[in-house]
Amino acid sequence: MDHPLASRRRRQLVQGAAAAAAVGSLGFPAIVRGQSDAIRLGHLTPRGVNLAVEEINAAGGVMGRKIELIAEDSVNPQTASTKAERLIERDKVVAIIGEISSASGLAIAQVAQRNRTIFFNTGCNSDELRGKSCNRFMFHTEAANSMYVNAEGRALLRDGMVKGKKWYSLTADYAFGHDLLRVAKRFMQANGAEFVADELVATDAADFSGYLLKIRNAKPDLVISNLAGTQITNFLKQYVEYGLKFPVAGFAFDTAVAWGAGKGNVLGIWPLVWDSQVNTPASRKFTEAFVKKNGKPPENQAWGDYLSTKHLAQAMNEIKSTDSTKVVEHLEKGAKFDLLKTREGYYRNWDHQLMMEMYTLTFKPPEQVKDKWDLFTLSAPVPGPNESLEVIAPTREENNCIMPA
Repeated sequence: MDHPLASRRRRQLVQGAAAAAAVGSLGFPAIVRGQSDAIRLGHLTPRGVNLAVEEINAAGGVMGRKIELIAEDSVNPQTASTKAERLIERDKVVAIIGEISSASGLAIAQVAQRNRTIFFNTGCNSDELRGKSCNRFMFHTEAANSMYVNAEGRALLRDGMVKGKKWYSLTADYAFGHDLLRVAKRFMQANGAEFVADELVATDAADFSGYLLKIRNAKPDLVISNLAGTQITNFLKQYVEYGLKFPVAGFAFDTAVAWGAGKGNVLGIWPLVWDSQVNTPASRKFTEAFVKKNGKPPENQAWGDYLSTKHLAQAMNEIKSTDSTKVVEHLEKGAKFDLLKTREGYYRNWDHQLMMEMYTLTFKPPEQVKDKWDLFTLSAPVPGPNESLEVIAPTREENNCIMPA
């Protein structure tokens, strides 16, 4: 997720892990730089990628060769661009995996396109990255804002919270929030809701009392969050403290946000790309391994890192090549992948977005919470089993992508 404060906090948490995840700490002997047999992957802001690399190497690597992970922290778009260049030119990585901020993701994608090196986006949500800024060498494991909005919108339609209802929205005042608001408005207008108010919130705002007083006076049918990261946490805690009873929903969410708020401080209906509650054999195996390694369940950002790394390795093994152009061609032909969900997915050939199921979550009453990780229940997958995975994704008309050569 894209909020700059959330990205900074998440990067602080992983800086120590990034240092530890560098060459030689992945459970096999260090591979020296002169050893050409290793396949190098570059990663910016690591989460679940370390576990994926360990599992891939334990299973024989890629074409019998070990993966060597070189981890960096991106900080901002300029740094992301510089480090992406260094990973490709100096460290000779065959691919880059990661990122959280869409602005940094765009900077990395431009480097990747210029150097014809594949980049798997694991955490940037902006529709623009899949639209006018799309890129032949960029693939999106993270869901687009439109997919989050459409998954959440189905839950709101189910609960009668759209047609004829008045919404009061709070939107983070930067590119991510504006992009999310744009697709949320498209959904709202297409389904008969209207805004009683739409507030832009400064990215450094932590006190929501003024907004809460306005919400109390407006008496909306639904309060909508287009916030992200720590601002969601602050908003929800203060909403609970004020005792407001209007239903709450949001169009963007990270598992770590719920964990940061804690029991009794969270409410409403929110969209989610994946959670450890997903009950499939592959999902359970991933969760158990992650808990054993990290002492806590994986959140959705770790899922994106893990899956992207596994998908890249699978594709290279299937075509017996690490050449990015050949990997791109293979993915564009509809290669299928396990997503730790009930259905396989694929990367759509015209915008490189992963087509997949999503979920919505509803928070449990405090008395039903078993531990600090057990805060919500997960819906059935969206789309349903008899629907195309593409029904929640943006169409060409909504988000046209013209791939550069």
